Amino acid sequence: MAEFVVEFGKDGRQVEADGRLDAAAFHRNHQAIWAVLRQFLAGKSGDVVEAGSGTGQHVAHFASHSPDITWWPSDLNAQHLRSIDAWRVHCGLSNIRPPLRIDLSDPAWCPAMHDGSGPGKLLAVFCANVIHIAPWRVAEGLFEGAGRYLRADGRLFLYGPFKRGGKHTALSNAVFDTSLRENNAEWGVRDVEALERLAAGANLALVEIAAMPANNFILVFGRPKRADPGA
Repeated sequence: MAEFVVEFGKDGRQVEADGRLDAAAFHRNHQAIWAVLRQFLAGKSGDVVEAGSGTGQHVAHFASHSPDITWWPSDLNAQHLRSIDAWRVHCGLSNIRPPLRIDLSDPAWCPAMHDGSGPGKLLAVFCANVIHIAPWRVAEGLFEGAGRYLRADGRLFLYGPFKRGGKHTALSNAVFDTSLRENNAEWGVRDVEALERLAAGANLALVEIAAMPANNFILVFGRPKRADPGA
């Protein structure tokens, strides 16, 4: 069952003196997530944006295993941004850039994506546990931005709980979905097919669904294959 995510730093967990926050979910899911990302990133180089980095622990872990990848963490929350940068400094890795302040409800994301101060065309975008605790316009902006900034061979990796065919994949996810919608009517576990429609509008297509622990999935989106005119 996916967890209800509150603002990190206000969830009762310890905050380090340098501002580093700790997310319990990170310790449970980072290895499974990296196993999927590694399959695509192995042997490649380029820029990867993590959309909604939260505490910054995921990007620190991923960067430590991929020295040829330049990681660009991001968030909108000020305390999260401080934590992300504190983790960046703490781990001392040269392939993590200072966090970008990205508002995913804006399809342009942030000025750094197009003024030369941020990454170039992206090898990948990774986004975990965001779109179910945000209004639908955040999912719309995530896909539109990914469609705009990904390379031709790029991928969008979307981690979290999802419905399939309009139905929950586990009773625990149905309970979780109800709790989300009771807290905010604009939140909720999203349907894979609805996300596929967003992807199509951004010139992306679902290329893989990877099952994760605790009834989560990683959805992988890439450029749609073009029909061979000679076929």
